[in-house]
Amino acid sequence: MVTVSFTENLQKHLRCDAVTVKPGTLDEVLAQVFEDYPSLAGYVLDDQGELRKHVMLAIDQQLVQGALPRGQRLDQGSRLHIMQALSGG
Repeated sequence: MVTVSFTENLQKHLRCDAVTVKPGTLDEVLAQVFEDYPSLAGYVLDDQGELRKHVMLAIDQQLVQGALPRGQRLDQGSRLHIMQALSGG
């Protein structure tokens, strides 16, 4: 299974807990998560299905940079972490 976790802030505001889903591409994994937490989809992805600017993903502790790697495979034991991209001063 793939473990999908969220920052504490996301857990609190969107009422989403860590979940385990079947291995697959990033798109397939996200689709499974959004099935359990539909409100999360609009927070993570924009109207074109791209990652919103205020959200970051880490796959197996590697930050996703640039375009969303939709076809990247998350295998048994992989971890996906969804977090806010915070900035300011």
